[in-house]
Amino acid sequence: METPEQLKLGNQVCFPIYSVSRLLTKAYKPYLDEMGITYPQYLVLMVLWENNCVTVNHISEKLLLNTNTVSPLLKRMENSDLIRRKRSIEDERSIIIQLTKKGDALKNQATPIPDKLLKVLFTENIELSDIVRLKETLDELIIVLSNKNN
Repeated sequence: METPEQLKLGNQVCFPIYSVSRLLTKAYKPYLDEMGITYPQYLVLMVLWENNCVTVNHISEKLLLNTNTVSPLLKRMENSDLIRRKRSIEDERSIIIQLTKKGDALKNQATPIPDKLLKVLFTENIELSDIVRLKETLDELIIVLSNKNN
């Protein structure tokens, strides 16, 4: 029996997105290994470099992850002295996440990483405008899918 066209891997929208995500994460790995962090930890640090002292819920929302996924990650980061967790004074149910000096210092080491990754992406067929357009489209897809999954 012939496989229907809609079930062929080469016809799927999600597979190239999934593959690019995995390959981009792999491209980040050498830089993050130098810093002693994982890609998910890098994402948390970016949230905190942008706005230090935020709740676990804020980090979860920014990264589109459940708190039960973020909490063990934050615990490992605290054990590595990258962040500090403390109860909110205003709301004891909330946990505030704050960078340590070590976590804040990694910002300097991380600053050149995005440019290094962009250079990897440029080819004779892929220009900056293509990457910008792709990011804008992906941002729109995130909004559409987030609204449908709520």
